[in-house]
Amino acid sequence: MKLEGFPQNLTLKDGTQVVVKPLEAKDAPALLEFYRALPEEDRLYLRDDVTKPEWLERFVAHVQHNEVVSLIALHGNKVAGEASLYRALHGWTAHVGEIRISVAPALRRSGLGSVLARDLVKLAIGLGVEKMIVQMVESQLSARRLFEKLGFRQEAVLRAHVKDIHGIKRDLVIASNDVSHLWEAMEALVSDFSPTVG
Repeated sequence: MKLEGFPQNLTLKDGTQVVVKPLEAKDAPALLEFYRALPEEDRLYLRDDVTKPEWLERFVAHVQHNEVVSLIALHGNKVAGEASLYRALHGWTAHVGEIRISVAPALRRSGLGSVLARDLVKLAIGLGVEKMIVQMVESQLSARRLFEKLGFRQEAVLRAHVKDIHGIKRDLVIASNDVSHLWEAMEALVSDFSPTVG
């Protein structure tokens, strides 16, 4: 699937220049390097072991089959952030998309996470997604704050539903937002931070 409007050359609020583009197969090694470089505490709650080549192979296949839309932010030749939109192509949840975002520690609070979220929401609207969900562990406070700013509201807490990479059970928080409301919240949030394009 060809995604319009990419690549985007952006200057973040801290002056860092990044290129946001859809993930291509040739970017796979750099994406694996990005995830392997994340601190362990960032990887504690991920559903998959993103440090393994087998995960990468499956992920790229999902992107190529349009089951996942993945955007990466490149800083130089390194991946500095990745955002994914997961969606069912058929069935009773085809109108729902799940969003996942990871940003390199050095670029947190630069606005990169918000930029990636905004771009995914825009793409989701074009793909007919009507509702977005996020799933987080209760202790992921910064992620919860970001999505609350975007208008996501908690729908459920599943007690001791997930185990982190050390086998410790955690509560899973599921939050959602209607895409049209999400876009309004995005517009307000991004008006506070408008990256420079070009």
